[in-house]
Amino acid sequence: MIKAAVVILNYNGAALLQQFLPSVIANTPLWCSIIVADNASTDHSLSVMKQHFPDVSCIEMQQNTGFAGGYNNALHQIDAEYFILLNSDIEVTPQWIEPVIEFMDKHADVAACQPKILAYHQKEFFEHAGACGGYIDYLGYPFCRGRIFNSLEKDENQYSDNKEIFWATGAAMFIRGHVFKSTGGFDTDFFAHMEEIDLCWRMKHSGHKLYCIPASKVYHVGGGTLHKSNPKKTYLNFRNNLMMLLKNLPEGNRFSVFTKRLYLDKLAFIKFFFSGNFKDAWAVYRAYFYVMLNYNTLKKKRGEIKNVNTNVSCIFEKSIVSEHFFRGKKKFTELNQDYFSK
Repeated sequence: MIKAAVVILNYNGAALLQQFLPSVIANTPLWCSIIVADNASTDHSLSVMKQHFPDVSCIEMQQNTGFAGGYNNALHQIDAEYFILLNSDIEVTPQWIEPVIEFMDKHADVAACQPKILAYHQKEFFEHAGACGGYIDYLGYPFCRGRIFNSLEKDENQYSDNKEIFWATGAAMFIRGHVFKSTGGFDTDFFAHMEEIDLCWRMKHSGHKLYCIPASKVYHVGGGTLHKSNPKKTYLNFRNNLMMLLKNLPEGNRFSVFTKRLYLDKLAFIKFFFSGNFKDAWAVYRAYFYVMLNYNTLKKKRGEIKNVNTNVSCIFEKSIVSEHFFRGKKKFTELNQDYFSK
């Protein structure tokens, strides 16, 4: 078994591999392996790997099964104490691995961590996918230290402490290999988007903790596979969020949460429709239709989760929608910290 493996899932990212893989190679310690898992790319990714990075191991998969399935397939073939999942559009920095592994070695109850994620094109700002650690509110809306909805904070070292979080971003996730495998890995039905939040919630049900370690810092381009304006991304975000809630919410909370979510998502549908974003509005409708059609399957998956915990830490017990859009709170520090579950 190796100590740690950086695993980069690639799909038609030949240009990204040429741009960002050199920084990974230059800043990864010798005791850590680097592996590119190719998700059945149709571009010249494999020839780029053979020509420019012949010393980097490559796992070639026969079909594209998305972020969730791709990583599940790849990590099943790797025996490592720690998996470091890394998007292909990330520039890493010196010492981006060492402080995280050192922290996890000292804290056996911590199953996963993430670094500080900054925006590649605006390096003084946090990046959307993870920022300085992920959280959700009681209705299932995700946000981050450094990012609430589309409000991104400038990094002024206001979040320099190691902090327990609810979810670690899949863009740069450090996770214990045995925990990933024992919890079943990612739910492949998610395909892409929020599968890491679902996994983190399941790890929390099992009593594990998650942290952000800001001494580790990376820069993320973001939107490399699906741009935020793509209706497919809207569909996956709404659908997967509902799936995640059905699987992980305590029994007594589900009806109340779904009643409120139905109202808020209906408002989102109306906003999309009257803004002329008809495909996005249709995506919201399709998301609900999918969940209703597959309710029995989701119910079965919920039954497979052991020890659904009614007291999970780092959930914001107020509505982040209300705090942000009606009370004007744009920064994590403006939220009342007493409302986060302990």
